[in-house]
Amino acid sequence: MVTRADILVFSPHPDDVDFGCCGSVARFVKEGERAVYVICTNGDKGTGDRSMKPERLAQLREAEQRAAAAVAGVKEVIFLRHPDQGLEDSYEFRKQLVRLIRVYRPRLVLTCDPYRRYTWHRDHRITGQVVLDAVFPHARDHLAYPDFMLQGLEPHKVAEAWLWGSEDPNLSIDITATLELKLKALTCHQTQLPDYPRIEAMVRTRAESCAEGQGYQYGEQFHQVLYRH
Repeated sequence: MVTRADILVFSPHPDDVDFGCCGSVARFVKEGERAVYVICTNGDKGTGDRSMKPERLAQLREAEQRAAAAVAGVKEVIFLRHPDQGLEDSYEFRKQLVRLIRVYRPRLVLTCDPYRRYTWHRDHRITGQVVLDAVFPHARDHLAYPDFMLQGLEPHKVAEAWLWGSEDPNLSIDITATLELKLKALTCHQTQLPDYPRIEAMVRTRAESCAEGQGYQYGEQFHQVLYRH
């Protein structure tokens, strides 16, 4: 039997969730909420090492993400295992995400902002857009994917979505107490962060910037979408 989750996080690749929202998730888990990570691709192209085989890289990155999730207190990680750079805005992909939303019935969904211009990875754009479409209207409407009703998966209304990496943030979350957990989670991604000291400095600087004017030291920023179904 599946336990429902308060927070469902959809990440394009292993490690994106830890850069994007790990500090906030770790804070909410400490406060007693249950979070589940959904990793959409296997990250099998994310390397400059020409001796690394895609199959091996995918295995390593999955293990890294499990370890990073454990640091944040997240006990369940779902791997959809689509190929890196291979996501499509398709009926099938959207249906996978709607199913997860109806199974876990979260109040909050987190993912990357699909509307960031110019520099966003293609998988990020597609993940963000398909997640938003899955949340509204497909997870809400009983006539969307009617076979789910036959399986007992009732429609679900998500209360809000938070989008990381936004060029239009309207929400800042205090992660002062969990920044060190965020950094520790990032150290788990050894295939991605060979120059970790530089990354740590960048993450700290970014977290300070996100907290500017808020009255706390470190923050994460999002574009918050509130649903009034």
